[in-house]
Amino acid sequence: MKTCRNAAALGWLAAAALGGTPVHAQDAGWYGGGSIGRSAVTIDEERIRNGLAGQGLATTEFSERDRDTAFRLFGGYQVNRYFGVEGGWFDMGEMGYTAGTRPAGSLRGDVRLRGVNLDLVGSFPVTDRLSLLGRIGGAYVQTRGSFAASGAVVNPYGAASTSERNFGAKVGVGVGWRLNESWELRAEAERMRIDDSVGNKGHVDLLSLSAVYRFGATTPVARSAAPAPAPVMVVAAPVPPPPPPPPAPVVVVPAPMAAPARMVTVHFSADALFDFDRATLRAEGARELDAFARDLRNVQFDKVLVVGHTDRIGTAPYNERLSKRRAESVANYLAQAGLPAARVSSNGAGESAPVTRSGDCRGNAPTPTLIACLQPDRRVEVHVDGMRSGAP
Repeated sequence: MKTCRNAAALGWLAAAALGGTPVHAQDAGWYGGGSIGRSAVTIDEERIRNGLAGQGLATTEFSERDRDTAFRLFGGYQVNRYFGVEGGWFDMGEMGYTAGTRPAGSLRGDVRLRGVNLDLVGSFPVTDRLSLLGRIGGAYVQTRGSFAASGAVVNPYGAASTSERNFGAKVGVGVGWRLNESWELRAEAERMRIDDSVGNKGHVDLLSLSAVYRFGATTPVARSAAPAPAPVMVVAAPVPPPPPPPPAPVVVVPAPMAAPARMVTVHFSADALFDFDRATLRAEGARELDAFARDLRNVQFDKVLVVGHTDRIGTAPYNERLSKRRAESVANYLAQAGLPAARVSSNGAGESAPVTRSGDCRGNAPTPTLIACLQPDRRVEVHVDGMRSGAP
């Protein structure tokens, strides 16, 4: 958006009344994070008992270690608000069992699971903070086993340690809660197909809590307004007063009426201020508002009202919340830029006041054609009420 300024800033305000670029609620960019959770496997007790029975041994006791603490590190790219691609490394911990036999003997087995994964992650926004998650993908898993036999038991696996690598499918569901523009928490349940190191086929389940950080989503630092230079006073040499004039009749002149206050509305394109589906000001948007606030400090005004607007794509409650958050961001920044905070307020109109007419833009799916057609509806309006010429 281009600006033209003069001493009173009214020319700039009139020129900026139109113009804008399209915006659509969307989340895109790189992210990374980590998670901790609880992993669980199903140990095939019947297969182990049958193997010992094949040695002529009866299993008298059997204990399982089928759960452990799991860790993940991951990174990904959010293609749009609905889909992202994510890869990572995981350690599912160590699981195992111990079997006691008659005649006296024991068999102990432990398996550790580690690997890497690549998933397609789907996200469906329920509110501006809450999203439903789903994932599908694959994992390359390494299983390392260690086995020890004593007494009458012979190690049925033929080696004290084994290793296996294989690919397996994985699926998951969960929820995400956005704490702010940069941080999100996820709670997920996942299942991964595996082959263990002794030929068993099964799966491992994971319940986890993750922290996700989105890069490049930090709030720009507001720059304080430069202080006005102190006035320079020039004191003239004293001049002797002239002789007093003769008395004159008193004439009462009515005071001139004050010029009526004016209201001016400036339209900012939402794309000029924010990234898709975000309410954090971009650096370019902050510069636009800096110029606007700098010009507005040269005139008198009674109040400033910031109103956010969206198009009709998405749900009405979601659009209303997004418009309120964007209006609050602009109002807060204008106050930080030097405008009197008591005179600056904000409101969100959501999709209730479109510029386009009914029937102009057909369809509901967020296609590029519909997004471009609804471009005028996506805006932030700044209403300056009671503008008068002269320095405040």
